[in-house]
Amino acid sequence: MTRRSSSKAQRQDAAPPAPTVPKIPPAQVLPRLAALQTATAAELKEQWRALFGKEPPPFNRPYLQSRLAYRIQELAYGGLKPETRARLEALGEQLDGGNVVLRRIRADSRPLPGTRLVREYDGVQHVVTVRADDFEFQGQPYRSLSAIARHISGTRWNGWTFFGLKGRPGA
Repeated sequence: MTRRSSSKAQRQDAAPPAPTVPKIPPAQVLPRLAALQTATAAELKEQWRALFGKEPPPFNRPYLQSRLAYRIQELAYGGLKPETRARLEALGEQLDGGNVVLRRIRADSRPLPGTRLVREYDGVQHVVTVRADDFEFQGQPYRSLSAIARHISGTRWNGWTFFGLKGRPGA
């Protein structure tokens, strides 16, 4: 009798159990992924609570859909192995040197170094080369595409728009 009461007291002192996340049968993956496209925002948030066991972040619909799609597949087929996660973390550290600001910048928001951006303006073709930390135009380094666009046009431009990078997937 003492054991029961002491184990009961231990359970009351312990932290509440983590919410259980359901295992998803592989046969349900495709229908659930398709249903994400037509789900309301409230339904997406409810699925988030069920699949992640916590409140959804205040992000837009495409973000919630993509993360839910990944989570559904993760629960059905399994996620990344701990070794793979550790390797990715290590590679990320090498890439950004532990700089939190750099880590928050989307990797796909900037063209790869070596990319040549070509823009014709007033009948003249202008070529910009993307470098690791800046941009090169006519042999000179520039910190931003906007500065180059201003140099070319003589007016203020958003450099990403001037060179046609706005509106592309991943931009």
